[in-house]
Amino acid sequence: MKQSTLIKSIFPAALMAITGCSQPEEKVTPPNIIYILADDMGYGDVKALNPQSKIPTPHLDRLVGEGIHFTDAHTNSAVCTPTRYGILTGRYCFRSRLKSGVLVGHEPSLIEPGRTTIGSLLQEAGYYTGCVGKWHLGLDWAKKDPTLPLWHGGNLWDMKNTENVNYAAPVPGGPSDHGFNYSYIIPASLDIAPYVYIENGEVTAPVTKHVPNFKDEKARGMWYRHGDTAEDFDHTTVLQNLTDKALAFIDKASEKEQPFLLYFPLTSPHTPWLPSKDYEGISEAGVYGDFVAMTDGMVGRILESLDAHQLSDNTLIIFTSDNGSHWLESDIKTFKHRANAHRIGMKSDVWEGGHRVPFIARWPKAIPADSKSNEVICTTDLLATCAELTNQPLANDEGEDSYSILPTLLGQSPDKTLREATIHHSVNGTFAIRKGKWKFIDAKGSGGWSLPENKVAEGAPAGQLYNMQADPSEQTNLYTQHPEIVQELKVLLEKYKAQGFSRPIGQ
Repeated sequence: MKQSTLIKSIFPAALMAITGCSQPEEKVTPPNIIYILADDMGYGDVKALNPQSKIPTPHLDRLVGEGIHFTDAHTNSAVCTPTRYGILTGRYCFRSRLKSGVLVGHEPSLIEPGRTTIGSLLQEAGYYTGCVGKWHLGLDWAKKDPTLPLWHGGNLWDMKNTENVNYAAPVPGGPSDHGFNYSYIIPASLDIAPYVYIENGEVTAPVTKHVPNFKDEKARGMWYRHGDTAEDFDHTTVLQNLTDKALAFIDKASEKEQPFLLYFPLTSPHTPWLPSKDYEGISEAGVYGDFVAMTDGMVGRILESLDAHQLSDNTLIIFTSDNGSHWLESDIKTFKHRANAHRIGMKSDVWEGGHRVPFIARWPKAIPADSKSNEVICTTDLLATCAELTNQPLANDEGEDSYSILPTLLGQSPDKTLREATIHHSVNGTFAIRKGKWKFIDAKGSGGWSLPENKVAEGAPAGQLYNMQADPSEQTNLYTQHPEIVQELKVLLEKYKAQGFSRPIGQ
């Protein structure tokens, strides 16, 4: 690969030791970075992390064996949009305008103008940056008539009249405005309109169709909502097409005189579950399991490309998910497969099944193979990790909730726990906080779809407290037994919320 080198002075001492270099004026080659974000995939789906999984995941298993996996990794939210905001900005999403729920396809950009993202940070370090996949962070659609609303009739989730959306105009507010040199995206989830591809801020084909609501009774997750659709858009081939574009980005980036970042947020295995014929029946977990296996197959294509370009050794590849799986109790009974392993809850919940996810990292040049960490980490930590990797100190208003996990990736034993505490957040805005072995939930139920507050049994405690070491499945609520711990965690949670950051300023 033709790749420029950055002077060693921008690299931390830990990386100098790995490269075996000692002179400050010498140069080292910074790693390429590929961040693959699955959509609604659980910790228990990966065979190497859960031997009881009913789904073959050979390529993810390979990553586990060749890199490090984290047993206690969490998304900053239990649903799509806020997690993506946290990944790119290093900031809890509840600090933005979005306090609960997710965005839909015609809502404006969520990332504030000028806010540092992983893309802009690495651009400053000389990286060529790309975003390919599901954006789901809002876009600033143009209007045909600026005096009229963008849409009218129905509601955000069921727009009836979108004639005023000007799909032929440039679409600002996306990756190009937030630190990415190249982008090829769909606006939101594969079940949320509009169904269009946007390349570098331009819709790639005329939007002339409006597809009806779709439902295939073959499986629970084979459905999507009605909406505006471009002429080049086919739901059944989106995952393959996005992977093709990611591979094309790697091809182009491999010829550049600079390292690259590829942020690759997949559309799978989120609904609609649409495995291709090559993957039909490959798992023992139904159509969902087949789609997870196909997701693994797309990861395999990325690994093959890195091998072919001889980039594997100096590429940091991270695989994780935006939240836990939306796997129901009825699915567990039918298929005997636990997508979220032994954790209770699912996507949307502040219980562990909602936000504890697989997190696997491989960088053969630097990360010890077949290693494991029990450190509590969060998806907000990517920004600070890359900042340490490129020796770019974060300002007080950058990555306010991001901690560098670089030393842990490199196999260094920390003197103390990485972060003081971690905030968890559910679809309805319920908060939880984890400090050490203790987890406090500021609600009676799950904060999501598993157990809404109005379904909690009468007489239940006002909140929940769990010892995550002794009770990782959250079965025994200790809220009334340890009021002093509840109070301590309540105070810390309110402090983090009020002060606007959770990492020590200046770190």
